[in-house]
Amino acid sequence: MPRISRSVTGGSAIADRVLALLSAFRAGDTELGLAELALRTDLYKSTALRLLHSLEGAHYLIRTPQGTYRLAAEIPRLNAVHEAADGLQAAVMPILRSLVAVTHETAALHVRQGNHRVRLFWIDSPQPLREHVMLGEELPLDRGAGGLILGAYSGARGAGPDKIRKQGYATSIGGRLPELSGISAPVFNSRGELAGALTLTMPTQRWKLSWRQIVVAKAKELTEDLGGTVVVGERVKKHR
Repeated sequence: MPRISRSVTGGSAIADRVLALLSAFRAGDTELGLAELALRTDLYKSTALRLLHSLEGAHYLIRTPQGTYRLAAEIPRLNAVHEAADGLQAAVMPILRSLVAVTHETAALHVRQGNHRVRLFWIDSPQPLREHVMLGEELPLDRGAGGLILGAYSGARGAGPDKIRKQGYATSIGGRLPELSGISAPVFNSRGELAGALTLTMPTQRWKLSWRQIVVAKAKELTEDLGGTVVVGERVKKHR
């Protein structure tokens, strides 16, 4: 049966075909030839060859001297990242649940992403009036308790970051938005790197400085669960 041509026009179509080529490798496959890859993905050989060349250049595939293809170094690297994220989630979520159970406010782990921060894991407050952040939404590093922690423990200088490092936590009352306030403390991994900022966020009218004690205690507990040690009063290596 002749193969139906599917024009490659949009970026999502190209991405679908690239992913199909990677997914064509099954348990027990050590290497696959162009013909087999084209057959498994229902792609023309010419289309598959162009995409395979791109995957080879990005170190997702290696072309052997025999002209077949096998998975390259980027695949196990991504698998290691995935396993590490799974381990982090398993440690973080019980801490977040305990924070929400005690405070009834939104608890999250913020991580640095370039010049911004994002919520990696979180549990929303059960109260109807609470913070609303879109999945993947970028938040500032220079405003909000979580941002202040990530900045202070990633090399920021000045009286503000110095004070945060000395006391081991950051507070923000209406710093990012007038109606939102928060308390945050640093979390470290077993390599002494900043793993994130454990942050409690609430409407400004419900902000309580007394929550800093439980936030700091839970950040310390999470750090210990990750095999780390709390660092106070000094800058630490950036998380990579």
